[in-house]
Amino acid sequence: MNWAFLQGLLSGVNKYSTAFGRVWLSIVFVFRVLVFVVAAEKVWGDEQKDFKCNTAQPGCHNVCYDHFFPVSHVRLWALQLIFVTCPSLLVVMHVAYREDRERKHRLKYGENCTRLYKNTGKKRGGLWWTYILTLVFKIGVDGTFVYLLYHIYEGYHFPSLIKCGQKPCPNLVDCFIARPTEKRIFTIFMVVTSLLCILLSVFEIIYLVGKRCHECFSMNRHSNHALINNMSTGSNMMESNKLAGKNAPETAALNYTTAVS
Repeated sequence: MNWAFLQGLLSGVNKYSTAFGRVWLSIVFVFRVLVFVVAAEKVWGDEQKDFKCNTAQPGCHNVCYDHFFPVSHVRLWALQLIFVTCPSLLVVMHVAYREDRERKHRLKYGENCTRLYKNTGKKRGGLWWTYILTLVFKIGVDGTFVYLLYHIYEGYHFPSLIKCGQKPCPNLVDCFIARPTEKRIFTIFMVVTSLLCILLSVFEIIYLVGKRCHECFSMNRHSNHALINNMSTGSNMMESNKLAGKNAPETAALNYTTAVS
């Protein structure tokens, strides 16, 4: 399978990500995609061929294999990697939409017009929500596939010997899995990296929400300070006007007395 498309896509998204997002991308490429392409596909390449059962009954081998491995690990992980990386395309598309809107605005009102966005890649407004939704989707995808892997295969353990009594097997037969220890190690490794990616996405959501709340509180604080300063300035001006009004009649009376004398 060619992963160049996903590599180009996520590399473009990297410049719009936070520090947690960049670490997430590094883990996905180094510890998930590369391990999957280089090692996992080869380990599971002989999965059905080397699944042996001690019977010559036609169809028993295929039925037992389908019973214990309804979905291939490799195909399940391929779907997981596709679903967990493609939502990043939404961020790129949203930024491209902003850039196109900004370009049309400049063509209509001139190059010196007021810009619609100070920075089209800055996570504000709709782009912030798009980024948050992609993180939530990634958490949901990784969590769902980790659960499916545990539910379908009844855990992450690969026994060397399994018992199969499915029809058309004549009786309870013994079946043997190829490379059970190696497959168990790779399965645990992929599950741990998935959980680590979930943890990083949760931290990134907390960071973005906390940063946004801090900015909102800071803006409210500055606006309150500005309002208080304006009110204090206005009260000082009113007091000075009152004092000026009181002094004006006294000055006029003194001038009148001087003129009469």
